[in-house]
Amino acid sequence: MTNANSKRESHFKVNCLVRLLLLLLLSSCFNLARQWDALFLMRVIRYGARLEIYRRTSRVVTVVDRFVQQAQRIPEKAFLIYEGVTYTYGELEERSNRVARVFGDAVKEGDTVALLMSNEPDFLSVWFGFCKLGCAVAFLNTNIRSRSLLHCFRCCGAELLVVGADLLETLEDILPSLQEDGITVWCMTQESPRPGVHSLLDQMEEASQEPVAAERRSVRCLRSPTLYIFTSGTTGLPKAAVITHLQALKAAGGFWVYGATGSDVIYTPLPLYHSAASLVGIGGTIELGATCVLKKKFSASQFWHDCRKHNVTIFQYIGELCRYLCNQPTKDHRVLMGVGNGLRQDVWREFHRRFGDIRMCEIYGSTEGNLCFMNHIGKIGAVGRSNFFYKLIFKYDLVKYDLVREEPVRDHSGFCQHVQKGETGLLLSKICSQSPFFGYAGSKQLTEKKILRDVFVTGDAYFNTGDLMAEDEDDFICFRDRVGDTFRWKGENVATTEVTEILGLVDFIQEASVYGVQVPGNEGRAGMAAVIVRPECTFDGKKLFSHVLRELPSYARPLFIRLQESLEMTSTFKQQKFALVESGFDPCSISQPLFFLDCSEKSYVPLTSSVYDSIVSGQRNV
Repeated sequence: MTNANSKRESHFKVNCLVRLLLLLLLSSCFNLARQWDALFLMRVIRYGARLEIYRRTSRVVTVVDRFVQQAQRIPEKAFLIYEGVTYTYGELEERSNRVARVFGDAVKEGDTVALLMSNEPDFLSVWFGFCKLGCAVAFLNTNIRSRSLLHCFRCCGAELLVVGADLLETLEDILPSLQEDGITVWCMTQESPRPGVHSLLDQMEEASQEPVAAERRSVRCLRSPTLYIFTSGTTGLPKAAVITHLQALKAAGGFWVYGATGSDVIYTPLPLYHSAASLVGIGGTIELGATCVLKKKFSASQFWHDCRKHNVTIFQYIGELCRYLCNQPTKDHRVLMGVGNGLRQDVWREFHRRFGDIRMCEIYGSTEGNLCFMNHIGKIGAVGRSNFFYKLIFKYDLVKYDLVREEPVRDHSGFCQHVQKGETGLLLSKICSQSPFFGYAGSKQLTEKKILRDVFVTGDAYFNTGDLMAEDEDDFICFRDRVGDTFRWKGENVATTEVTEILGLVDFIQEASVYGVQVPGNEGRAGMAAVIVRPECTFDGKKLFSHVLRELPSYARPLFIRLQESLEMTSTFKQQKFALVESGFDPCSISQPLFFLDCSEKSYVPLTSSVYDSIVSGQRNV
């Protein structure tokens, strides 16, 4: 580094420190509500200053760079515990080096590779190995199938796929298409499982564990892509959200901002293909130099046993997970904190009642979004806490929203209208240099659909979260509902357009309208479809059951079917679902025939009053 550059960097660091001290001084003047506010704000600013240094100096320390640093600093420390086996930082570093050595000549910097694997240590080995070669990695949802899976490859431009041994059969239908598209498939096996599929484990055993040149993974721009994480939305097929190094680094600071340290043990039962587990969980573990207990799949009955066995202090959750845990016997544990999202107030209180005063830290933010809220205080029912300084950094607004027209309310000048304190509104986040929106791979149209323009002044642009929120007098922010054609069920986003297209392939269905309905005692909304049967056909519950079982992941399968003679449309010929959502699935208040997905009967069976009562009372699981 030249002397001039060194002086500039030192000068910038001093400026950052001065700004930090000034902000902390001002914060005391404004008398922020609690000491937690000041501490939390200090940590946010400190972490943000580091990212600003990366941006100004073009010397980015990525999540994988940080992992390499930790492997050099604490090589013998437990990094990952999986199914009773401990993997140290040094061991995972060497194993990822072997992956990099295997593919060193097969890929080049800037290539995209796809990863279809369940939770296991080699998910990280492959992920880090390709990052060390300067590649972006696309995490594929292990639940998606057939044409949706094929679509994922095409939109992110991946030319190489690594698949877990337990998931190879999910490629059965599309393997010929992948090979026709020139996509090379590697499987985590010792021998080639079938023609055209390469084995990787044997190649890794023969490869050197020495690191490849650090220059291959060097990053100069925070905004360059490092991952593609697929999310369902209103467009039907999964969308590849572009995850830049900036977003990955922000997520990795979550645990640290909440006050976690390297001595913590973090329990991650969520799927690694989602940003919560990979970016917040694994990235956060690396940032701290802590230990992660990785679970292949969440098990309510094993949760507290695992926590006691491994001295877990922090766990990751979604709201549905905590609801399942509330049905488990109380156990002794050392858990101090839970970090996640979607925790309902009644479940929150019951969780505290049964398992003690665990600090539940909600995080709000979509995979592709440019805004994050964090409930560092732990106020029940809030997804975050804002304040004067937070609003200076993050430009967000709540605007009036018309649920019937499914669009923001605009005034006579064409601009959106702010809601009052405590009033529910659509959450929008301003797109600017401080909060960029990177969109989706494969189509500019998909990205543009998430942007609202001319919101408050001509020419401005805001990211449309699609979420209805409210902010109270104490600046606590609470989630109210989702809008549009996406709803959440079992912790997953369900795109109604995709489900509608799948239902339309059934020969007796003329038209379908898919939406979500609330089921008492359950998080999110369960899938329901209003269906018009072709005049010459009759409804066949067994055929429809077999079709959705084959074509849709479990969380996307409609639990309820409502037969209709017609579907209400808006003036712009969009399906009008407001009245359908409001009427729910009660057979006593709906005159049309209703059906329920019954796995024991392997059919959609008539939804009678007794079946309805068993669902509402919780006697029948959904």
